[in-house]
Amino acid sequence: MHDIEVTVADIIDVAFKLHKDLGPGLFESVYEAILAVKLVERGHAVIQQCPIDIVYDGLRLESAFRADLIVNNRIVVEVKSIERLAPVHGKQVLTYLRLLKQPVGLLINFGGATLKEGLRRIVNSYIP
Repeated sequence: MHDIEVTVADIIDVAFKLHKDLGPGLFESVYEAILAVKLVERGHAVIQQCPIDIVYDGLRLESAFRADLIVNNRIVVEVKSIERLAPVHGKQVLTYLRLLKQPVGLLINFGGATLKEGLRRIVNSYIP
């Protein structure tokens, strides 16, 4: 089993290299696909476009949402390629974490001039 902090560090490392090498301006799907391949090359299990069900008041909606990446069955990664992140994007990741009952998510926006301004770590009652 992969340590959460090591996995998060690997995801961030790959994302920084990817942004440095390719820069902003590509479609989210391109960044997502390359990120997934590079993480698998580092020994991580990656699920792309993972369906997320929602259950409410006895009603089950299958595949109501899709997480861009789930890494090692623990880390939710949401990829964006937009000019600037909005608060709703962080809430989206937190919702995914709650529905999947997972501790940590990363919101990564490849659309900015630097990746640092577009990187957010979101936690769901996780204590390292």
